[in-house]
Amino acid sequence: MSIPRLRIATYNLQKCIGLDLRRRPDRTLQVIEAIQAHVVVLQEVDKRLPPRPAALPHGMVEDHGWRILPFGAPGGSLGWHGNAMLASPDVEVCDTGHINLPGLEPRGAIYADLQTPIGEIRIVGLHLGLLRHYRLLQIAAIVRHLRQLPYMSTVFAGDFNEWGTGRDLDATAKGVSFIQSPPSFPALSPVARLDRFALSSELSHLDTDIHSAQPARIASDHLPVWADIIRSKV
Repeated sequence: MSIPRLRIATYNLQKCIGLDLRRRPDRTLQVIEAIQAHVVVLQEVDKRLPPRPAALPHGMVEDHGWRILPFGAPGGSLGWHGNAMLASPDVEVCDTGHINLPGLEPRGAIYADLQTPIGEIRIVGLHLGLLRHYRLLQIAAIVRHLRQLPYMSTVFAGDFNEWGTGRDLDATAKGVSFIQSPPSFPALSPVARLDRFALSSELSHLDTDIHSAQPARIASDHLPVWADIIRSKV
């Protein structure tokens, strides 16, 4: 009998502007569809200028069967501070929320409590700042916020903007541990593990990889990363 698993992907869309400098949301959605994930955590989903409407149109996403999780952002945004989350039809959404993060740049994180093929899971989607000092403050702010919520098995997923080993992030992210995901940036020749996952102790992963089949290598400057998550404890 196969082990129940949850496939999560994280993908920085770069506002759906590819390396050919063309904004092609249809191409971005083609990449997302090919990953065959239950949940997709997205970054840079909105256009840059106010009112910052979604670069990946709501109708296009929903026409392909995805549920767009609500995070309360105004002005037609797909998520919150550029972070968004899509769920497949076999995932039930129980609750969602957002977290304002400290830093020189406007940053935020999102979280969703979901009923999935491996049970109830909380997924935190994030896009951390460019400066390490603020990345650590942002992770600490997320951890503090989650401690105020009822405990749930948790996955952090997103663009951590960390070019190094990530030891400082790992030490600051109390309650979760990072898995060794492959390099995802830049898309044409990946060398940096900017896009990562961290799991609470009840969870482990069977596999993780980048999705590099075309048009992924031209659709954004990041490649999407996915992980198959299982329960390590009953």
